[in-house]
Amino acid sequence: MSEPTKSNLNNARFLTVEGVEGVGKTTNITFISAWLEEQGVPYIHTREPGGTPLAEELRSLLLAPRDEQVDATAELLMMFAARAQHIEQVIKPALAKGIWVLCDRFTDATYAYQGGGRNMGFDKIQQLESFVQGDFRPDAVILLDLPVAVGLARAAKRGALDRFEQEAEGFFHRVRDAYLNRAKENPSRYWLVDAEQSLELVQVQISNALQKILADQV
Repeated sequence: MSEPTKSNLNNARFLTVEGVEGVGKTTNITFISAWLEEQGVPYIHTREPGGTPLAEELRSLLLAPRDEQVDATAELLMMFAARAQHIEQVIKPALAKGIWVLCDRFTDATYAYQGGGRNMGFDKIQQLESFVQGDFRPDAVILLDLPVAVGLARAAKRGALDRFEQEAEGFFHRVRDAYLNRAKENPSRYWLVDAEQSLELVQVQISNALQKILADQV
């Protein structure tokens, strides 16, 4: 099997930030944005599901709590529908212009939340990933990791929970396990960050990863 196609067109990089609820993605994406600006790196910040008007509408459908039980396959297909639009309208055009893309979640989240959390397994996700993305993958994944109970306690302080955040704790253990397994299987592409440490130490880890990612431009 051939290696996934690198997205470093014109030396741009496609970076994603992943992790279970409460790991501090928002805070640390702000930190990464500031770091890139300090380095003079042109970039855009986007998110999944979302990133375009259509994809944001799908995000609203996916996250809204509802009385109707959402079928796992319907959820998976909406995720990839939003992703297809996002890739073609936002991510690839930016990279083609030499602009880095910093994305809050991407397909790894689908493997974790639908494949692991929903117990769907990974075969259908792999098929959809190949269909929608071909060999296109992030250049680097910054995975913020901490114990599930700690993350859920942090998330509960943010206010009203979305449909995913309302899942039972066991769901998030499966999500975390799926993330960690993917990092173990792809060590050259994943940067595992201990998010249980102080914010200062977390951001030292992220800075070290970013310096290596930046130095890896070819």
